[in-house]
Amino acid sequence: MDFTLKTYKKLLDSLLNQGFSFQTFCEYIEKPFDKTIVLRHDVDKLPENSLQFAQIQHKLGIKGSYYFRLIPESFNPEIIEKIARLGHEIGYHYEDIDFASKSIEYQVSSIKTQDEKEKIIAEKAIELFEKHLAELRKYYPVKTICMHGSPLSKYDNKLVWKYYNYRDFGITGEPYFDVDFNSVLYLTDTGRRWDGDRVSIRDKVKRQKSQDKSFKNTLDIIKAVEKRELPNQIMFTFHPQRWSDKPIPWVKEIVLQNVKNLVKRMVLKLRRE
Repeated sequence: MDFTLKTYKKLLDSLLNQGFSFQTFCEYIEKPFDKTIVLRHDVDKLPENSLQFAQIQHKLGIKGSYYFRLIPESFNPEIIEKIARLGHEIGYHYEDIDFASKSIEYQVSSIKTQDEKEKIIAEKAIELFEKHLAELRKYYPVKTICMHGSPLSKYDNKLVWKYYNYRDFGITGEPYFDVDFNSVLYLTDTGRRWDGDRVSIRDKVKRQKSQDKSFKNTLDIIKAVEKRELPNQIMFTFHPQRWSDKPIPWVKEIVLQNVKNLVKRMVLKLRRE
């Protein structure tokens, strides 16, 4: 079975056996190793699952980066502190454009030009970003961020950086802006699959064909690692709520994700039209 903690550990073991080092995203931004893995975890919900991931990594002597949303389903100070004490990085999984657009929807509805709408939404979003970042920094000195896709929103959360600079807030890196994915392979379990480009609305990166590798399942990635078919620098993105050794949560997640993927396909089709 794929998307289990046992499979996840097998993947980490295979990478260790091939001599890869592991860096947090912050460490990678400051001084990337020649042969390195960045383990990024988007904590969309079920933070307890992320703690399990962090504990597995700690036992293997490796580190990862965990990005928390500022919503009840994700934000859990106790778990954040536990993960940080294991030596992992904590970051902000921001979605402030989405928050802002919903909170002032009526205010901008009468504005005719899209540019003016965006500016007003971004102005509200940066206020929320600063507030949420300060809240998360009560528990960890956050230096990196990554956007939450908010697939049903009309707006991309990265829009805020069209008008503002995250470096003004002491942030050193954001993956979608600060990683050259022509040299770093990007693998994400978006859609509970490793070839989820067709159902991904925003978790996409621009890259050359040489870096355009696609895998059906985690076992395929492990085989590629063992055959030394992967490049020396890789960023993985995991959504830990999708991974479980328990049958009922595992089945529940695959059913819900299949429904979500169907909705995403419909959204993508409507946007193309």
